[in-house]
Amino acid sequence: MKLFGTDGIRGKANTYPMVGDVAYKLGKALVYALDGKTDRKRKIIIGKDTRLSGYMLESAITSGIVSMGADAYLVGPMPTPAIAFLVRSMRGDAGVVISASHNPYDDNGIKIFSNKGLKLDDELEGLIEELILTDKLNNMGAVGDRIGRAYRIRDTLGRYIVFAKDTLPYSVSLEGLRVVLDCANGATYKVAPMIFEELGAEVIAINNQPNGININDKCGSTYPKAIVEATKLYRADVGIAFDGDGDRVLMVDEKYNLIDGDVILAILARQMKKNNTLKGNKVVGTVMTNFGLEIFLRNLGVELERVDVGDKNIVKRIMEKGLNLGGEQSGHIVLWDFNTTGDGIVTALAVLSIMKQENATLSELAQDFKRIPQKTVNVMVKEKPPLEEIAQIKEAIAKAEDKLSKSGRIVVRYSGTEPLLRITVESFEAALVDECLNIVADAAFKSIGGKP
Repeated sequence: MKLFGTDGIRGKANTYPMVGDVAYKLGKALVYALDGKTDRKRKIIIGKDTRLSGYMLESAITSGIVSMGADAYLVGPMPTPAIAFLVRSMRGDAGVVISASHNPYDDNGIKIFSNKGLKLDDELEGLIEELILTDKLNNMGAVGDRIGRAYRIRDTLGRYIVFAKDTLPYSVSLEGLRVVLDCANGATYKVAPMIFEELGAEVIAINNQPNGININDKCGSTYPKAIVEATKLYRADVGIAFDGDGDRVLMVDEKYNLIDGDVILAILARQMKKNNTLKGNKVVGTVMTNFGLEIFLRNLGVELERVDVGDKNIVKRIMEKGLNLGGEQSGHIVLWDFNTTGDGIVTALAVLSIMKQENATLSELAQDFKRIPQKTVNVMVKEKPPLEEIAQIKEAIAKAEDKLSKSGRIVVRYSGTEPLLRITVESFEAALVDECLNIVADAAFKSIGGKP
């Protein structure tokens, strides 16, 4: 597809395709694509993160929606998983999130949830894209009293707070825990401190003063140095870092070790296995999941299922196999019993709940996980031609794989949200990791590297 990537449409704000005209057409196309056999007026929930460009895109999408006779319900800055919850709670027909997640502030994006809180499938995205890129809807729209309305909803923060708190067992209190929250100056800046405080924790919130341009700026889960330093500074029991839209989380233990998504999955899977709540005795990971997690799960009698990178792929496999746990190393964890997408706040609460129930520190919960040496290098690319058509890269990958033999693996893929080629090498022999990374990264830089 030309517009939709692995997580909606994304790009530089006010530069095609992230411009008002496309956003307006998307609003129209979404309503048209949802058209059914009832005369009920469609209800679209719209949330956003804290980027300056969110106002521009929110207005444009709203205009498109109401011009087609549907109503837009604007909830303001809210985490992406909150929109997935609200579209179900408010019985909406779809939810729109204006966010570029972990990207810099001058990027923005648009992703869409169905009425079931699921990312749209490729077929529906394809239809919406076709409608945006053609003139089919140019002269189509509501007139007179059939034009839709836009409503600014004020109580949704409270709805999500109650939802998130209810995921913590009533028998568990966070009293006695000192927690540092890095809100990445993003969508969790208001709601996260309220949730953890109301559950009894002593909360120290950092990077919770968004100004439109400081989202993800040397903070949050994409810059974990900040939460590690803050956890140490405040002598906290746990550090918790969200990304800009709140669907990812990384944690820091009381010894100031970073706990990424693979470790979080290990902790959750072991507890769910113990409680007989891990459905199918399987966990869904991705091609990027560290082999150490596969070994950890195997020792529990649990199977790791790998899918392509992206929460949409994880959710798809969870639904296909009737499972309830999956996630990515980046901290995008899907707890299917609670929400239909990654939810950083709910994931953090689940880990804190285990700490309390087991009377254990986070480092104690994580100590049995042994990571296999793994590194990733990102090469900025001018364009994204098929990798199998680039002889220089193919040869480099073959050379690296020959060196790794059976002691490791290499994953080379384009980012679905940024102009980057991601090269990951994993090996039981640590010395081979850098050597093989350099072989492939050098070939990539020489053949397709450079600013887009």
